[in-house]
Amino acid sequence: MKRKINSKFYNDASNKQIKDFSFKKNRKKSDSNNFSKDNLKEFSKPRDSFKRNHRKDFQNKYIKDQSHVKENNLDDLIWGKHSVLSVLESKNPINRIWCTSEIRSSEKFFLLLKDIKSKGVLVEEVPWSRINQITAGGIHQGIVLQKSYSQTSSLKELIESAKAKSSHPSLICLDSITDPHNVGAIVRSAEALGCNGIIIPQRRSAGLTGTVAKVAAGALENIKISRVVNLNRALMDLKEEGFMIVGLSANSNVKITDFKEKVPLVIVIGSENKGLSLLTQKNCDYLLQIPLLGKTPSLNASVAAAIAIFELSKNISTSNEINTL
Repeated sequence: MKRKINSKFYNDASNKQIKDFSFKKNRKKSDSNNFSKDNLKEFSKPRDSFKRNHRKDFQNKYIKDQSHVKENNLDDLIWGKHSVLSVLESKNPINRIWCTSEIRSSEKFFLLLKDIKSKGVLVEEVPWSRINQITAGGIHQGIVLQKSYSQTSSLKELIESAKAKSSHPSLICLDSITDPHNVGAIVRSAEALGCNGIIIPQRRSAGLTGTVAKVAAGALENIKISRVVNLNRALMDLKEEGFMIVGLSANSNVKITDFKEKVPLVIVIGSENKGLSLLTQKNCDYLLQIPLLGKTPSLNASVAAAIAIFELSKNISTSNEINTL
């Protein structure tokens, strides 16, 4: 038997619930009306910005990985414990080594890697997955080696050789040039225009790979190259040996055509995108500008290097003519 309830309390409670529900419904409608399209755009701006930045970072990482794969031609690589060990013991020129922490813990490899690192070879400890990527899935056993197409010299040997060949020697120093085509072209120009040596940093620089050797067109065999651990420390050592450090910079007020110094020179070439680093600029005695007459704002690094070597070598050849007279 159903009991009908007509109490005053029950009726008030039900009416209150209906009123609360209608109030919430009306408030949602008013809030949605107040939240205009302009507010929606402002709200979505941070989210869209995050998506764009995330997409850009992913694209940059992909491009970097692809360029790294192109630079590390598989023909230049040797992997596997026994193969790498035979190369290390043969004293053949080496550009770079990637290895896992397990390989470095081996006493035999640890001593060999320590010795070769002191000679300017870059030894980098990386995870197993990184070596998988470098070798394109080869059976590497935790170590891979990149051959060098030229034997390098120490900085001391390079300086002694340069001074023995000329009374006004000139050297080329590369700061953060990672494109092997640019490095090869600079090596070719430097050798052809009479430079006495090239200095390359151990990190943030393309090594003496097969691509560099191909672009250099035989110049690697006829010019001394030194790979240094710390580029700016090397510049300080060169100053102590009597060299003047000259860097190329588009922001300089001194034109390269107005520079008439006839002392031993080190010409520092920066990367095409960023130029010379701030610390390298501080270690330069002079910053020189190549004057450009057209609308193109900058030059390729190898082209700028060739122009600088040619222009500055005029001073050296003129001084040599005066000495012979």
